[in-house]
Amino acid sequence: MNCKLRAIALLCCLGASAGVLAAPPADLIDRYTAEARAADPAFAGFSAARGETLHRTRYGLGKPDTPACTSCHGDDVRAPGKTRTGKAIEPMALSVVATRYSDPAKVEKWFKRNCTEVLGRECTPREKGDWLAWMTIQ
Repeated sequence: MNCKLRAIALLCCLGASAGVLAAPPADLIDRYTAEARAADPAFAGFSAARGETLHRTRYGLGKPDTPACTSCHGDDVRAPGKTRTGKAIEPMALSVVATRYSDPAKVEKWFKRNCTEVLGRECTPREKGDWLAWMTIQ
């Protein structure tokens, strides 16, 4: 079974057990897969474990007040977060907000802004896919 079919089967099983079938749009995942493969021909799929590491690691290369994703989104992605100015952020986990990643343009906008603020650079396609893989199982 290829990576894409395994991912779809996994998402179906996870959605059924949670009572909701939620997944980022297939065209978004397809795009990140194609871009990741173009950057690394040995690319073998996205990893929720790498996505969690991306979320929890303190980088210190972006803005000083946002050294990690947890700076605003918190440790529990199923709970609301808060911006540095105090504005509420909806939970990031698809199990809580099933439509969270339904607009690819909005997803790209926030990846660009947040990755630059935290990492000091844009996220790679693999990092984006890994992070979305983790949000899918939360």
